[in-house]
Amino acid sequence: MSHSFRRCSSLALTVSFSSLLPAAALLVCGSAEAQQLELPRPSPTAKVSQMVGLTEISVDYSSPAAKGRKVFGGLVPFGQLWRTGANAATKITFSKDVTIEDKPVPAGTYALFSIPTATGWTLILNKNPNQGGTEQYKQDLDLARFSVKAQASAMRERLTFLFSNTTDSTTSLDLEWEKVRVSLPIKAGTDAQVAANIKGLETGAWRPWNSAARYLLESKKDLDQALGLIDRSLSLKEDWFNTWTKAQIVAAKGKPAEACPLAQKAQSLGEKSDSFFFAAEVKKAIADWKCK
Repeated sequence: MSHSFRRCSSLALTVSFSSLLPAAALLVCGSAEAQQLELPRPSPTAKVSQMVGLTEISVDYSSPAAKGRKVFGGLVPFGQLWRTGANAATKITFSKDVTIEDKPVPAGTYALFSIPTATGWTLILNKNPNQGGTEQYKQDLDLARFSVKAQASAMRERLTFLFSNTTDSTTSLDLEWEKVRVSLPIKAGTDAQVAANIKGLETGAWRPWNSAARYLLESKKDLDQALGLIDRSLSLKEDWFNTWTKAQIVAAKGKPAEACPLAQKAQSLGEKSDSFFFAAEVKKAIADWKCK
């Protein structure tokens, strides 16, 4: 019998024999027993996510601390399977199909295991994301394994995942802890996804066609396709914005003289608009292109 139970039993009997309300005494004891002490977790949960073009990549993990211990080759032994975090196995989720080291990875959620060594790591995507650790791991459920180099980094007390060098199509998922960093290069299928979205565009509104044209312009893709898209936008409605987009496309094709009247028209239309947010850029282009 616990001390707290004896104290509560004694209190209840005392209250009862003294003709006070026993229910009150039991309520006090119940509250004392139910009270929980809230403290910081040794390995708090964490989540990091990144949009890469049209693909969201997220990592859910628990973040242990070094606490003065030797981590790799000590707390985390070399050459042994590791859950790549604390508590449950770390999870990584891809909202769309991606490619990692030329290996296709279908959209979905995976457990991220690793085998660290002093110079290089093996990172493992396992098809069972709901694992408590390495005890439930089955190698025949591995989707893919990747070999990455271990690099020196600044001291980081807690295990941390972060994304770096992100573009519309690529990113690097970095793991840092103690003075070690490993990076996993990930490529999204952004170009193919955008091409499919543009091909399927059937809207009768001018703005989506303008947005598609601007994407191809700003990402330095197919300017001829961009010109076709912006002409479709202009056929639906002539606005300062899509007129300016066409001016930029024509100039990017090396024809500033042909771009000049378009820029001047965009400026004239924009001055009558309540939201001429590229006014300074249009004015500068007219000067740079030496428009008359």
